[in-house]
Amino acid sequence: MSKKVRVRFAPSPTGPLHIGGVRTALFNYLFAKKHGGDFILRIEDTDQNRYVEGAEQYIVDALNWCGIPYDQGPGSGSEIQKKYGPFRQSERKALYKQYADELLEKGWAYYAFDTADELNAHRKNHETEGKTFIYNWHNRLRLKNSLSLSEEEVQAKIDSGEDYVIRFKSPQDEKLQLKDIIRGDIEIDTNILDDKILFKSDGMPTYHLANIVDDHLMEISHVIRGEEWLPSLALHVLLYRAFGWEAPEFAHLPLILKPTGKGKLSKRDGDKLGFPVFPLEWNDPKTGDVSRGYREDGYFSEAVVNFLAFLGWNPGTEQEIFSLDELIDAFQLEKVHKAGARFDPDKIKWYNHQYLQKKRNTTLADLFIAEMDETIAKGFSKGYVTEVVALIKERADFVHELWDLSSFFFVAPDEYDQKAAKKKWKENTGDYMKEIIGIIDDIDDFSSENVEKVVKQWISDAALGFGQVMPPFRLALVGAMKGPHVFDIVAMIGKENTISRLEKAIEVLG
Repeated sequence: MSKKVRVRFAPSPTGPLHIGGVRTALFNYLFAKKHGGDFILRIEDTDQNRYVEGAEQYIVDALNWCGIPYDQGPGSGSEIQKKYGPFRQSERKALYKQYADELLEKGWAYYAFDTADELNAHRKNHETEGKTFIYNWHNRLRLKNSLSLSEEEVQAKIDSGEDYVIRFKSPQDEKLQLKDIIRGDIEIDTNILDDKILFKSDGMPTYHLANIVDDHLMEISHVIRGEEWLPSLALHVLLYRAFGWEAPEFAHLPLILKPTGKGKLSKRDGDKLGFPVFPLEWNDPKTGDVSRGYREDGYFSEAVVNFLAFLGWNPGTEQEIFSLDELIDAFQLEKVHKAGARFDPDKIKWYNHQYLQKKRNTTLADLFIAEMDETIAKGFSKGYVTEVVALIKERADFVHELWDLSSFFFVAPDEYDQKAAKKKWKENTGDYMKEIIGIIDDIDDFSSENVEKVVKQWISDAALGFGQVMPPFRLALVGAMKGPHVFDIVAMIGKENTISRLEKAIEVLG
């Protein structure tokens, strides 16, 4: 690309960052890094009424946890701030009026003084006639604005402090040709466009003006954003034309759909079906409500990122597990789908399982120890915990599941699964377990392989069925019919613990 790639992620700090926003940030990041460009964070906080304390820091923390930190944004050095900043729109307020005035001077915008009540009356009148009210070339000259009023009347209204807005003057009778990297060529009839508000008399711009001005001044080369902004594309392209600026390239990402595939994914879907829709836990400062986060639910950030990358994008190969560097290398906007992407809670869990299996056993042991009861953890070496992890991790999707899968390696069962006991512990089982105690007590080589060989030989010599011995043997050691290979458990907990557990089971179960 001849022009340096500069992309931006521009969330509003009105609450926690939705997982859909994280995907937008991710696709921007991947595209920037693919082309040696810059990933910029811009905080669009012009709507101070909806501003939520802590939301901006949450956004930064979420990006950092995902491993996709911004190159430029709030907190950047003075040189970057001087050239491109500030990166909060509220701190750029003084910039926008001059650009609104420029559009007025060029005839691309006009003052409008219609009140909300007056506009509502026009809408109702149109509805009674079976029409839709659009503020544009159809009726501009019949409404209260600087196109229908004299210069003197307009100036008098402004001088008197009357509320006004500055509207964009959409062109008439034009077939606007637009291009989208994902969606291809789009044609828009400008006659259906309304004259959007760009600036208000309180000195604040609307999103449309601030967005275009900021993208231009920050030298944004590509605007990669959600599908919900597609209806604004025509206005934004027209604004670039009105200013005489080169427009960036646009790419509108598909929606993330509910697990059913119908409708946009919302927090309510997560609450209803039991999965998070936010990357990090969110404590709402206004209501005190706590919303779950993927980090706190035990997901690895790499798994979340890998899953999100496949929501609407596919490399065209069978490969599903990608490191961040591999995603950067493979990513192409042209391979992003147009259709909405269904959010699958089971698939993100599958990704977490894959990443857990890929982690070193020593790394998982550290994570496991950190979650263990401190008193229990002190009684075992990291080497022992690492061996346990190696035996049971394939059954785990999350680190927090490791204890339930392996507690019997650390503490003897204090109760037994009653259903299993009734089914597996028969009249003669206690006698068989006493025999095993004697056999085990005489074994010197207490490796898994050797103990298995000796015990199975005894079973064969005694003309017993393995079903008569092995299930109750497991029940005595574990307390339930679960766990890895029985003799691996025996070797790990050692002779003394094996015997004591068998003796306890005989005492309790008979």
